Amino acid sequence: MWGTFKDTASERRLFRSRAVISMAVVLVMTSIVVGRFYYLQLVQHQTYTTLSDKNRVQVQSIPPTRGLIYDRNGELLAQNRPVFSVTIVPERVESIDGVLGRLDQLIGIPESDAERFRKRVKEYRRPFEPIPLRYNLTEDEIARLAVHRHTLPGVEVDAELVRYYPHAELTAHALGYVGRINEQELRNVDPVDYAGTNYIGKLGVEDVYEDILHGTVGYQNVETNARGRVLRVLEKLNPVPGDDLRLHLDIRLQALAMQLLEGRRGAIVAIEPKTGGILALASAPSFDTNSFVTGIDSKSYRELRESRDLPLFNRALRGQYPPGSTIKPMMAIAGLDSDTVTQQKTIWDPGFYRLSGNDRVYRDWKRSGHGWMNLRESISQSCDTYFYDMGYKMGVDTMSDYLARFSFGMNATLDVGGALSGLLPTREWKRGRHNLPWFPGDSVNMSIGQGFLLTTPLQLATATAMVANRGEWAAPRMLRMLNKDTDAATVLPESPLADLDIQRPEDWEYVIAGMKDVMHGPRGTARAAGKGAPFEIAGKSGTAQVFSLAKDQEYDAEELAERLRDHALFVAFAPADNPQIAVAVMVENGGSGSGVAAPMAREMLNAWITGFSEAPPGGEPGGDAIAQIEAH
Repeated sequence: MWGTFKDTASERRLFRSRAVISMAVVLVMTSIVVGRFYYLQLVQHQTYTTLSDKNRVQVQSIPPTRGLIYDRNGELLAQNRPVFSVTIVPERVESIDGVLGRLDQLIGIPESDAERFRKRVKEYRRPFEPIPLRYNLTEDEIARLAVHRHTLPGVEVDAELVRYYPHAELTAHALGYVGRINEQELRNVDPVDYAGTNYIGKLGVEDVYEDILHGTVGYQNVETNARGRVLRVLEKLNPVPGDDLRLHLDIRLQALAMQLLEGRRGAIVAIEPKTGGILALASAPSFDTNSFVTGIDSKSYRELRESRDLPLFNRALRGQYPPGSTIKPMMAIAGLDSDTVTQQKTIWDPGFYRLSGNDRVYRDWKRSGHGWMNLRESISQSCDTYFYDMGYKMGVDTMSDYLARFSFGMNATLDVGGALSGLLPTREWKRGRHNLPWFPGDSVNMSIGQGFLLTTPLQLATATAMVANRGEWAAPRMLRMLNKDTDAATVLPESPLADLDIQRPEDWEYVIAGMKDVMHGPRGTARAAGKGAPFEIAGKSGTAQVFSLAKDQEYDAEELAERLRDHALFVAFAPADNPQIAVAVMVENGGSGSGVAAPMAREMLNAWITGFSEAPPGGEPGGDAIAQIEAH
């Protein structure tokens, strides 16, 4: 009976069909697996190899070593020194506050550093870029971080080269400084060139020659672990260091200038007339540039900004002052060459000058008057009345034209960053600025360096060097040489001015004779400062008013607040017949130019021509500088 119900043939067919289907499914699945395997291993081999390497291998940029800066004698002015700092990669950290708290427990994190770090986290930056938290770690702090390294993902101790200025306060306004790249700068710099670079020139030479000092970035392929830490370097392209700069600056002369200005607000600029090389560029008070390199704290920066003496203000380049009587040698050349006066022209000075049909009296500094004066005597005794008359007759057009050829009213420097142009007034300028015509009285004031005319100490030194060169123009410059053997001319721009050729070259000697009388003549205004000089000096004193005196009011320094006293100025070059140095000195509210500024200029000339003392840069000034200053 059982056999009547079993259909073996049907079961066999069913089994066969199921087996075929199963084999087909297995075959299809196997084909899919093999096909996928072929696609991944062969077709997409390069793609997945690359993706795998990206997880394991990273490309890291290697910042170049910044070029060094030397003075003309090879003294190092800006170098790089290694420091260890703790950095954090925010992308690899779960909690910034948690990591900061942990690091504070381990090595101590000042609140100012933590605040600065939080601020940088919010700024624009490159992805996965480490952000420094604290610099100058000690060996003990590095050891503590190493012990706890496994608990601090995203935290690294990095060694890097950081700019260091051995003569920080002496060279602050001449060299400038580097600082961390801020958000705005990061958007402007080439992201390839500055990959891995954290610092950039901010001011001065560091800023002007940023491209040359920076160098070329390098790269390396590194194998990292899951935490992103480097296991080994697979490939490396070394960076190219930046070029070294050798400046015209002499750190000994710079140190002497800063010593002479100690306790005062002022500037001293010294130039080599033949080359235009800036030998000293001092502005006082100054500041420590090293504090800006890795980031100055808010309190210290606020103190510098709010100081009444403005230590951050570069008086040598950006201080614009009335030149006072230091402008008279240039005015004398203008008067002679424009045939407004002659070498024989004399006038009677009663102690004042009055324009025809005008009641206003323009007083000479010598109330009793100088009597009969020619131009040479007017330079040596600084007779205002002679220049009042000459300036009135020349007029603003002639004066402005000649003064422009001495580089007043423009920035004629080749590589001095931040230099201002001063103010050389013209009819058009006054009409546009004050909506007033140019009055004859404006010319009278301009003739003695007062009124609207403003100059910087660098411009005064430059114009004095041009007088020393008898009209030959040498644009002021900082760079003397690239590396050890490349002439600076290969990178410097062309000079913006030409020589000043005048009708009668002997007029240069006539004016310079008046300047020599200032120092060595029996009635020269700075004869005390020139006394006993072993070489001949050509100079000119100047005193610039800070405010205008009322009619018939007399100037009395003793009754004025210190900051209302006149500015003291002096320009000079020496030796007069073979100039090696030209100097401009400006002391804010210093009073008498011949009494305060002239002795400083004399010390600068002495040091350069007869030699420096043994005192190191930043030490006591050479010679008897302070003694002479106090004596005057």
